[in-house]
Amino acid sequence: MVQKQSNQENELPGGLSKPAQRALTGAGLLNLEDIANIREDELKKLHGIGPHAVETLRQALQEKGLSFAKK
Repeated sequence: MVQKQSNQENELPGGLSKPAQRALTGAGLLNLEDIANIREDELKKLHGIGPHAVETLRQALQEKGLSFAKK
């Protein structure tokens, strides 16, 4: 039986497409703190992550005082 993750475990910003959400959770990126630990170019390599998802994540990171990892 598959269990749904609680909102505490999966805290991705709203506005992401389902493919983007699946790409992030499949890579173990469940919240903004996880996403802040990878570089933007690494994120773009995930199947399902397009320009809209990158911009949505960038804005959500900035709102929390975070950013993508530096190169």
